[in-house]
Amino acid sequence: MAFDFSDMVEEARISARALMDFSEGLFNPTLRLGITGLSRAGKTVFITALIHGLTRGGRFPVFEPLATGRIARARLEPQPDDAVPRFDYERHVHTLIDQRAWPNSTVDISELRLVIDYQRQNGAERTLTLDIVDYPGEWLLDLPLLNKSYEQWSRESLALSRGGARAPLASAWHAYLSGLKAEAPADEQAALASARLFTEYLRACRDERFAMSLLPPGRFLMPGSLAGSPALTFAPLDVPEDGTAPEGSLWAMMRRRYRSYKDVVVRPFFRDHFARLDRQVVLVDALAAFNSGPSALFDLEAALAGILDCFRVGRGTFLNALFRPKIDRILFAATKADHLHHSSHDRLEAVLRRAVTRAAARAEDTGATIDVVALAAVRATREAQVTRGRETLPSILGTPMSGEKADGEVFDGNTEVATFPGELPDDPQALFAGENAFRGLAGGQDDGTDFRFLRFRPPPLAQEGENGPALPHIRLDRAMQFLIGDRLQ
Repeated sequence: MAFDFSDMVEEARISARALMDFSEGLFNPTLRLGITGLSRAGKTVFITALIHGLTRGGRFPVFEPLATGRIARARLEPQPDDAVPRFDYERHVHTLIDQRAWPNSTVDISELRLVIDYQRQNGAERTLTLDIVDYPGEWLLDLPLLNKSYEQWSRESLALSRGGARAPLASAWHAYLSGLKAEAPADEQAALASARLFTEYLRACRDERFAMSLLPPGRFLMPGSLAGSPALTFAPLDVPEDGTAPEGSLWAMMRRRYRSYKDVVVRPFFRDHFARLDRQVVLVDALAAFNSGPSALFDLEAALAGILDCFRVGRGTFLNALFRPKIDRILFAATKADHLHHSSHDRLEAVLRRAVTRAAARAEDTGATIDVVALAAVRATREAQVTRGRETLPSILGTPMSGEKADGEVFDGNTEVATFPGELPDDPQALFAGENAFRGLAGGQDDGTDFRFLRFRPPPLAQEGENGPALPHIRLDRAMQFLIGDRLQ
């Protein structure tokens, strides 16, 4: 796609902001860490647990600066961007520890500044400022739209909706679309109906039975203050391969609103937040995709490839920091590892690694470092061996949330149960292809098999010293070592 004047203006703005950030960093070394993830991946819990562990001195044996005592203290300070909401850390900690409930999901961008006083390995005293930027993963999937015309996006969206498990979910929208002509006069009611049916299709794709991940435009699923605005009142149309939109047509109206969406929603997010990131965490609920079968896993693979294509990745250099910041480390984390016995953690990691292999190879060619880990930022279960007849099964113990169901039993939210979570296959390829692959909840299996994982409450915690209880985790320390360990040497 041609590089037009608006792109040049955006690049100039990004370079100016990068220069400002760089000058501030000369006196106060700062690392901007982006945290995102697709729906229900656990972004809020991850950030809360990371901050809680650093500020109170959590149990992080793999995170070398903390384990060896080189971190003197970590403290919260006012964030630098006054126009961005503050991440409500204190409320989220209260929800996790005192109420034993999971915090609400991320619906908007937020930020928090953490200042770490530490001793370098040579004994010098230093300070690192960590600016944590939390944003919905659905916004990230909008970034490829910047390089797509309305016509290209329409054709791709329609082709995707007409294949696999998506086609039945899009039937109502497709039926309405068949009665529309792109060249017909602009019609506000037609635009409203199309946008509503298209949004309902996107919501259906996100249901746990299907767990689709590739669902742009992201604001259609979380509109916020833009709900009902023309910038969110458009949808794909069947447009011809060749030709132009007649003036005053429905096609021209949809195309104009698509462009407005990019100008009002996507470009400001890219310029003001995304383009300034130094490092990135992408959290993935791979178990949900596994539950829904190969279609969801292939969809997840495509979404992760699209995400990696959005990142400006590469080795950090002086010129990059000065004019064109690049992300030099990306961590893909498969969350909810505590829903499996530890014997399957490597297999969960392998599933995610398989999903990002091709995209990660392109990023690593630029000098960026990519890692994949299976983790639980807050561990809600314990492991046990349960005897069933002559078999001893590796199981997990936890308190299912009120209303959760299994084998006809409805849990009250207070009773701890033991459950055998099953095992993932040794070869992750078996989940992506093959006649014998698990077809998932979307496959309508006749044998009644249901591989959904129970949702457990956060664990009860005992008070430990003046700093309060430690949040148990799985490999959160490994994630922290990868993300910021090198900056604390």
